[in-house]
Amino acid sequence: MIPLGFEEIAEEVNIEFEAHSMSDNDYNGIKKLLQQLFLKASVNTAELTDILIQQNHIGSIIKQAEVQEDSSDDEDDDDEVFGFISCLNLTERKGTQCAEQIKELILSRCEKSCEQHVVEQLNKILNDSSKPVGLLLSERFINVPPQIALPMHQQLQKELTEAQKTNKPCGKCHYYLLISKTFTEAAKNNSKRKEGRSQQKEELMFANAEEEFFYEKALLKFSYSVQEESDTCLGGRWSFDDVPMKPWRTVMIVAADGMDVIMEKLRDYLSL
Repeated sequence: MIPLGFEEIAEEVNIEFEAHSMSDNDYNGIKKLLQQLFLKASVNTAELTDILIQQNHIGSIIKQAEVQEDSSDDEDDDDEVFGFISCLNLTERKGTQCAEQIKELILSRCEKSCEQHVVEQLNKILNDSSKPVGLLLSERFINVPPQIALPMHQQLQKELTEAQKTNKPCGKCHYYLLISKTFTEAAKNNSKRKEGRSQQKEELMFANAEEEFFYEKALLKFSYSVQEESDTCLGGRWSFDDVPMKPWRTVMIVAADGMDVIMEKLRDYLSL
């Protein structure tokens, strides 16, 4: 168990979270969060969930800290997964259905959204076995505060470093691939520009606020709309202060040797 030392206070609700290694009991919660990310895309989230749990030397899940006082609440709530972080080495997992589907999804969206040289760059990165690519997954419920991301990311980086030293799966990555849940004000999306190029940084808002720092350091990035795939159950609440929001997924490729700088920025931002 990794104590996160963070409490969320909203009105009269006071929730403390803890991080744990993944186990078979977390299957449904992890899969639900993956479905929130991939929506209706053709990705085998069942297989992906199994792999993440099997490689439990990497990654953590967030649960509510145990409450000592008696409670008549459903015991199922105690085991609810509020979020998780992990990494899937797409290069090591080449040939598994979920890894191939994720690469196919990203490349097909890139072809529709970006210029040819960007497609070629992404294709080269995803298929260069000498420079492994890790899919960095950090998912949580929309009401879980971003401060919880700092210890989760720090712990994951420690685990990835240790895995590399001991030659365990997922240890060595040259690049990290992120697929972030983002959104824009619907009123600002009336132009006919290609969707990948229409998203300027100042227009994008990130469901996981800390991922903006990955975006700033990304070697390659583009966005694609998931408006036709989203629903309020899986996609979150896509309106803020009565302003209608348009949901996107923003793809980023980040160099592994730039992670220290990103972690420093996360510390500065999330330690406030």
